Amino acid sequence: MTTMVKRTSLYPLHRTLGARMTEFGGFEMPLSYSGIIEEHRVVRSAAGIFDLSHMGEFELRGNAALAMLEHTLTNSAGHLADGQAQYTLMCAEDGGTHDDLILYR
Repeated sequence: MTTMVKRTSLYPLHRTLGARMTEFGGFEMPLSYSGIIEEHRVVRSAAGIFDLSHMGEFELRGNAALAMLEHTLTNSAGHLADGQAQYTLMCAEDGGTHDDLILYR
């Protein structure tokens, strides 16, 4: 069985910029460009981007949303003001971790 690897909308730009690509999470993503030293220099002197378009997004609403987040995440979600974000982990029922995520309010 052949699995189709997906590509983000930035894939053509990654290729134009000479990215060395690899499969990650079902997507063909850039692993590196010209090398770590040169990439560091460019980011420090100009700009850099990180293609997050392969990552999922979901929105929670309703009276039970905060309670579900407080039960599931390692950080408290209740103290976030509108426009704030925090890095956190989503816990699994067995005590492990489903994934890391950024929670926005």
